[in-house]
Amino acid sequence: MLLIIKKSQVSLSKMELASILKVNHNTAQKWRKSYFECGIDGLLFDARVGFKHSIINSEIHQAIEKKLTSPKKAFTSYIDLINWIVENYIPNGINYHTVNKYVKRHFGAKLKVSRKSHLKKDLNVVDTFKKTSV
Repeated sequence: MLLIIKKSQVSLSKMELASILKVNHNTAQKWRKSYFECGIDGLLFDARVGFKHSIINSEIHQAIEKKLTSPKKAFTSYIDLINWIVENYIPNGINYHTVNKYVKRHFGAKLKVSRKSHLKKDLNVVDTFKKTSV
């Protein structure tokens, strides 16, 4: 961008600059404004904030892992998991999407509930079917 501005004999509009640079016109305008206001330092300044630490620390991570791998005490939904975290670790609460994305990213878990069984189902017929099926 700087080379194009310096080589140009006339002042370029943001649309002309954007088409030459093949970027969005708002990006070209932001770069041009930063350069004219602060010079090269304005272009080199990165205003992004650093890494945001996770609310789920290693203690909670290990506890979740232990509960998820437990065959009898596992959670049936993310709401159950959130309620358990709130009761035991984070009393202020935690966002649903935070827990959902964290569990999927770190454990590859998908909390699913099996379909309910019919009320009038005969258990003897089920046992017989399981014994005779291959």
